[in-house]
Parts: sequence; C-alpha cells; structure tokens
Amino acid sequence: MKIKGKLTAGNYCGLWCLCLSLALSLAFSACASSSASGGASPAEAQASAQAALDRMDGGRQSTAQPAAPASSSAQQKTAVNNNKGKPAWVDSVDSVYSRAQYVAAVGYAADRTMAEKNALANLIAIFGQSIKADQTIVNTYIEAVKNGVANWTDNIAMENTIKTSTSMDTLVGAEIREVWFDSKSTYYAAAVMEKTKTVRLYNDMIQANQTMITNLITMNQTEKNSLEGFSRYQFAAAVADINISYGNLLKVIGVAPPEGLKKGDDYRLEAQNITKAIPVGITVKNDKAGRIQGAFAKAFADLGFRSGGTNARYVLAVDINTSPVELVNQQNKFTRIELTANLTDTSTNTVLLPFNFNSREGHATQSEADNRAYAVAERKINAEYSTLLNDYLSQLIPKKR
Repeated sequence: MKIKGKLTAGNYCGLWCLCLSLALSLAFSACASSSASGGASPAEAQASAQAALDRMDGGRQSTAQPAAPASSSAQQKTAVNNNKGKPAWVDSVDSVYSRAQYVAAVGYAADRTMAEKNALANLIAIFGQSIKADQTIVNTYIEAVKNGVANWTDNIAMENTIKTSTSMDTLVGAEIREVWFDSKSTYYAAAVMEKTKTVRLYNDMIQANQTMITNLITMNQTEKNSLEGFSRYQFAAAVADINISYGNLLKVIGVAPPEGLKKGDDYRLEAQNITKAIPVGITVKNDKAGRIQGAFAKAFADLGFRSGGTNARYVLAVDINTSPVELVNQQNKFTRIELTANLTDTSTNTVLLPFNFNSREGHATQSEADNRAYAVAERKINAEYSTLLNDYLSQLIPKKR
C-alpha cells in the first residue's frame, strides 16, 4: 500500500505530539466531574486526585509500561518554597498566573507528590466534559503505534520517540511551576499551562494530524475497496476524533480551532460504505443443508459485508470433516466434527484470519449425532465468528509499505 504525499519535517513534530498527548484524551474523560480543591480538606483533595490519576492510568496498563508520575520531572526542576510567608498563588492562583496568559490550578496534600498530582488533576478538570475521547479510540492509536504506524515518519529517532511517549501521563505543555510547604503538614503545588505555548502546540498537532488523515484516505478505488482501505478510514476516524478533542481544548482556552475539522463518524460512515463494496466469497466443503455457510454469511452481513459473487478478492474457505467415534460401553452413537475456516486474500494468497473448531457429539443414532455436531458448529459460529472478525478488523492497522 502506498501513501500519497509525505509528512513534512514540521509534521513529524505534530505526529509525535499526538502520541505524546494521548493520555490527555483519557484524562479529560476521567476527570470531567472533578472540581477544584478550594473547599476540600487536604485529605479529601488527596483522595480525589489519586482517584482521578488512577482512572487516567487504568485504561493503558495492558499496553504500555508504567510511567513515572507526571510530577517527577517538575520535582527535579522546582524547589520547594519554604519561606515563612504564604505565596499569593496558594489562595488565588489567578493573582500570580493571570487568566489572560495562563491556565493554572492549585493542588495540596500531606506529601509533595500527591500535591503535584492533585494540581495536575485539577488543571485537567478545568477543561470539563467538553473535551474527551473514547477509551477505545485512545487504545486504537496506542496499538497502531505499537504495530508500525510510527514508521510513517521515515525517521528512526522519531519512531523511538513516538513509541516511548505513549507511556507518558501528562498534559502537553503543563508543568508544576511552584511548590510551597507550610512548615506544618501540607504541601501546595501550582500546575500551569502557558496559553500561547499551548495554542501553538495544539495547532501544530491538529495540522499534522490533518495531513496524516489526508495521506490515509488518498488512494485509488482498488486500494480503497479493500480491507486495508477499510482500516485506513477507520484509523483516520480515530485521528479525527482526537483532533476534535484538541479543537475543543483550544475553544476552552479562548482560541478558535483550525477550520475543516471533521468528526470521526464522517470517516466511519465511508468505512461502512467500503464494506458494502467488498464481496466475500464463501465456499464450504461437506456442508449440511447450507447451515454452516449461512452462519458465516450472517457473521459477515452483521458487519456490513456482502457474501457471494464470483472472482471475489476475499474468500472464506471452510472445510468440514465428520467421522463416527466408537466408545466402549456406550449405546449412543458419536460423531466428531472438525471445522477449519480460513479468510484469504486471493490477490496475495495470504490467510488473513484462521478459525478452527472441533467437537464430539452423541445421540441415539449416527445420523442424529451428525445433526447434533452440525448444530453445535452452527451455534459456535453464530456466537463467536462475528466478534472474532470485528476484532481482526479493529486491529488491522494500516502500515506503510
């Protein structure tokens, strides 16, 4: 598969930033109901912040190595202010970090690490429910990075940066600017995002993502009407949804996002149209009254594919073998059924999705044992194959050739 056009050097940075801030989308959703810690006790604020951070981390533990707390780097840079006088930002963060120039929030807790986490969680909460991305979308991008999307940059160093950055849990452009200890029991931290810097970063990311979407959906009709074309539109939809969340962030800051942003559903609709244009041939050896072919045809139809036709590029080849089984001291008759079903791309003679099943079923007569074996196979296909096929398509990440 060839991608028309190239990502520019400037867009390399945008692609990296996209991956770097995937946790942002997850954090937005997790902390949408959070509020600033103004009226809460330190213990309550600590518990609230930890719950938010736990939700931020929870969705990705299976796909990325645990990252250091978001406050770690800031802790190395920011010295604790132990002066006796309380800084003005503790009681009013806007008095030091004006709303015209910054987005800022204060967090506090009995220890420094939790105070910084609390501050970051409260900063995220400022953006509210208007900015969120479904966890499945975030996971789709993370899996894409793991499976080769990073090599679209044509830059090995950038590939490694993208892969590493998927494990980071912080807002792009956010930092712990100041920390103060009251010399008694409580640490206070100020989390800050500079608006000018943030707007520049997110505008760059949006523009880079738009270029990526253009590259994904630019293909001829033959390339488009294929499972790879389907996957490219599906992935374009995920990137578009992330772009919408970035655009909403800019709106909260007070800046209009770039024009021309489409929702992911626009691309998903076209992906569905692609499935309707891809007939899948189904051939079954040793079927019984068309029961197995019908079960597989339904699984494909449930996902929008047509089955049948001649000279189809994609063919599901099903082979069924049944044999009687003799069991000692058993009056019933038994039949063993073995089924293999390989979804194949005939243009490359590649098996895309294998499916295997075997079972032994018994009844009073051999013919009834045969019937029961086919019925069990039919039920298994109805119960499992549609989900298996959908999972395969969801994980079919477009790779640069």
